[in-house]
Amino acid sequence: MSREQLTNDIWQACDILRRDDNCGGVMEYVEHLSWLLFLKFFDEQEAIFEVEAELAGRTYKRVIDESYRWSSWIPKALGQKIGENGRRSTPEWDGEKLMQFVRGELIPYLASLYGSSEREVIAGIFSDRTVIICASPYNLKDVLEIVDSIDFKNPDDIHTVSHIYEDLLKRLGNENKMAGEFYTPRSIIRFMVEVIDPQIGETVYDPFCGSCGFLVEAYLHMQKQEKTTKDHKILQYDTFVGQEKKALPALLGTMNMVLHGVRVPDIRRRNTLAENLKNVSERFDIVLTNPPFGGKENAQIQVNFPVKSNATELLAVEHIIKKLKPSNKARCGMVVPEGTLFRSGAFATVKQMLLNDFSLFLVVSLPPGAFAPYSDVKTALLFFERSGATKEVLYYEMPLPEKLKKFSKSNPIADENFAEARLIFRQLLAYRLGKITQENFTKNSWFVDKKNLVKCDYDLTARNPHRLQGKKLPHPSELTAKILENQQTLHQKIERLHKLVSGHEEA
Repeated sequence: MSREQLTNDIWQACDILRRDDNCGGVMEYVEHLSWLLFLKFFDEQEAIFEVEAELAGRTYKRVIDESYRWSSWIPKALGQKIGENGRRSTPEWDGEKLMQFVRGELIPYLASLYGSSEREVIAGIFSDRTVIICASPYNLKDVLEIVDSIDFKNPDDIHTVSHIYEDLLKRLGNENKMAGEFYTPRSIIRFMVEVIDPQIGETVYDPFCGSCGFLVEAYLHMQKQEKTTKDHKILQYDTFVGQEKKALPALLGTMNMVLHGVRVPDIRRRNTLAENLKNVSERFDIVLTNPPFGGKENAQIQVNFPVKSNATELLAVEHIIKKLKPSNKARCGMVVPEGTLFRSGAFATVKQMLLNDFSLFLVVSLPPGAFAPYSDVKTALLFFERSGATKEVLYYEMPLPEKLKKFSKSNPIADENFAEARLIFRQLLAYRLGKITQENFTKNSWFVDKKNLVKCDYDLTARNPHRLQGKKLPHPSELTAKILENQQTLHQKIERLHKLVSGHEEA
């Protein structure tokens, strides 16, 4: 099958699901398609594992029992494939029997698997949630026909489906703002992965993994370094860990990892912020993440943290600080709302911890709309490493393209918008080696000494001194005089309104 035909077929499957009574919106049809793709993919992967084991003189015990394997029940539901044209014989099951099997046998069986990492991955997808199943057996059969036509033994088919899946995740974010909590624009992720530069042998952790965009891009980055079967095994089994609180993003993330080549992704269903940081047993070399912000956690969760706060974005910073290994190479790239940079109180205390225990080496201030249409919150990127206390921080303020007031759904942030940011980072590496001085950096970047940050009570706000120099600001006395004038005018208007409503003055 050509890539064009496969692409058209998968979008046709989405259209079929969209028309079904149980799949009214994009959230439902993406979820439905995801678990069907997973079952087909896993069945073909198991067939590959079986052949590889046989060639190596080993036996391979399949994870899924025979009657529940895709290759066992699909012929009964759709009929046996006949000849090269792919035509099928008359199916053994009618629509009612198919729905009885899927709802009453298949899903409960998959949800009850246990005993190995592979089984627990599958159980995590199908348990603790209501798996959406088509209302119409005819719609289900049509979609099964399309999914069954995909050849997951063919690298071209896998590549095509992985790209379509990314498009589906993007569409999910575009059409449903709630999806912004687990979809981060890939151009932002790719830049962050490039700066952190994960290497084979290092562990990569996303405590709020959503659709696993960070883990996927980290894998693609590290896969280029793969030279031996040992490297391959390390990447497959000993590198990536993700945690996700909600069932749907956990499913989407697992499928995203699988489609991009990680056979048994370690995606754990749990509330990351529920971990007690006074007793941390598992730490990682690298954290790459976009934590939830704007949320609130209760007092029971706050007990787990050295600095109490109900703000999820601040608790996330504390979690990351504690989860990084006590190694001078441990490092993090994370997204934060701009408020994290300037807020005081508990925020200042945690930022003090960060600057004292880590080197905050780069802060990237993103323009408005960087997360459009998923979120309108202005954000920044923080990059820090456990190489000693912070001495100075390089700031970079990303400019908007000419004639654009903000990024938007029709003008989203893209890889090319990070061209100068990448240059700035390369300059930072050269500056650290003493090859260039601060004067070599562009007007959109500047250094701030830690002493100045301490004086400002750990306010990390990006204030471009080059931009401020070009703009004459009014004297503070002018501003206060204007405030007093406005207050007097407002007071006079309120007095007149009071007389009017009291009947002491005619309108």
